[in-house]
Amino acid sequence: MNRLVIEDLSIRFGGVTALDGVSFSVEPGEIFAIIGPNGAGKSTIFNLLSRLYQPSGGRMTYGEADLMRCETHQIASLGIARTFQNIELFENATVLQNMLVGRHRLTQRNLLLEMIFPHAIRESERQQRLAVERIIDLLELEHLRYETVRDLPYGARKNVEIARALCAEPTLLLLDEPASGLNPEETDDLGFWLEDIRADLGVTLIMVEHDMGLVNRMADRVLALHNGKTLALGTAQEVRENPQVQSAYLGGAS
Repeated sequence: MNRLVIEDLSIRFGGVTALDGVSFSVEPGEIFAIIGPNGAGKSTIFNLLSRLYQPSGGRMTYGEADLMRCETHQIASLGIARTFQNIELFENATVLQNMLVGRHRLTQRNLLLEMIFPHAIRESERQQRLAVERIIDLLELEHLRYETVRDLPYGARKNVEIARALCAEPTLLLLDEPASGLNPEETDDLGFWLEDIRADLGVTLIMVEHDMGLVNRMADRVLALHNGKTLALGTAQEVRENPQVQSAYLGGAS
């Protein structure tokens, strides 16, 4: 499994420094959380990792891969997938259809081979479906399999987006505010699913999250940002008890 290493990462938009010399690493199999006030630079890190933004400076490596040299379309092939703050699903398609789309990277079609070896193609399709069904079972989506996404409640849509990302068989999953908009019961379920994703699929997880209850419960380590800079890095307890974090993010020490 691969280790993610971020060194002195910075990005500027015009005269505004959105991220200023941030460094951290994420170990294989870790659940790593990034916290901070709005505008702290949390989602900016995800956009840099996804190569949607070009850094002003620094280094990003995942295993042997230099992410600074990668194009956006190459990131998925390295085993990196993500979700977004705003759910991005095909609203008029079913849950199953959305998840099959998530397998697209792993499905290489060849029309000539399909004509010559139709049985092999059918077997490939069966294997794709089995892989999707494994994720459906893991995230308890059996009863929603044939439901149209637009008809689902918000919490279920969030779950489907995670499921679709997992269908690409990532080794590193970036979750952008996965608990946003969820009620307490849904957030509790999310915590169990995150642990299952790590334990059953061996996926490393990085989550940008405002729900400190979920962060304290799930994260092995936490990076706290403020104004694009690192405030603290450590266990959830260490970060929670850091005076600078309490002042900037938690509203001061109690």
